Amino acid sequence: MTVLITGATSGIGEACARSFAAKGAHLVLVGRRAERLKELASELSSVHQVAVTTVVADLRVRSQAEGLLESAKFPEIDVLVNNAGLASGLEPFPENDPDDWDEMIDTNVKGLLWVSRPILKAMLHRLKSDPTARAHVINLGSLAGIAAYPNGAVYCATKAAVKLITDGLRLDLVKHPIRVTLIQPGMVETEFSEVRFHGDKARAKAVYNGIEPLKAQDIADLVTYAAFAPPHVQITEISVNATHQASATVVHRNL
Repeated sequence: MTVLITGATSGIGEACARSFAAKGAHLVLVGRRAERLKELASELSSVHQVAVTTVVADLRVRSQAEGLLESAKFPEIDVLVNNAGLASGLEPFPENDPDDWDEMIDTNVKGLLWVSRPILKAMLHRLKSDPTARAHVINLGSLAGIAAYPNGAVYCATKAAVKLITDGLRLDLVKHPIRVTLIQPGMVETEFSEVRFHGDKARAKAVYNGIEPLKAQDIADLVTYAAFAPPHVQITEISVNATHQASATVVHRNL
């Protein structure tokens, strides 16, 4: 199995890379931070004896996102994990910075589209000659894509788009043996909040005060579970929260 993972330099993407490598999968790791990619690839290839290719790319740039297969020199991808995504800012809509909108829309929506199309075309071409080939797209959505919450209108909209794109893709591909999965996590303690708050570590840490949030590995476990399910089993959608989180806005904190 060969797995391409976007946003592989930290958080859920890195955890997915570690989980797939531990199961013997070869990897194509995509991210913007070259040094982190290099270190992770060196570790995983050495520890697990798997092939690891890295591609430094900014998925907001269409040519870089669409050119991943050529850059990786890996024509056959069995599983695509569209993990790259971010939130930027948490203010009422009139106070939003439009630059934050661009970053979220370009990464969470357009980047996912630009990456997925050429890889799916390659999967479909491969299936013509080998109908038993593995082909699976796993998109990382969010609880935010299910219901909006205050001060997150645009981020929530991008994750709602990921959900509907995933649903539409599954409909378009129903006659092909290509599985399409959506994973929608709630609170996961990664660099997510630090990125959202533009590097404010104290504000980011406060997001998780009084609750044990999900860990990146929890989500990686779900991703690999879906990927290694029997070929006739398609995990269409999983929503997962921390035990004391009922929705995006209802959280019990032991403070």
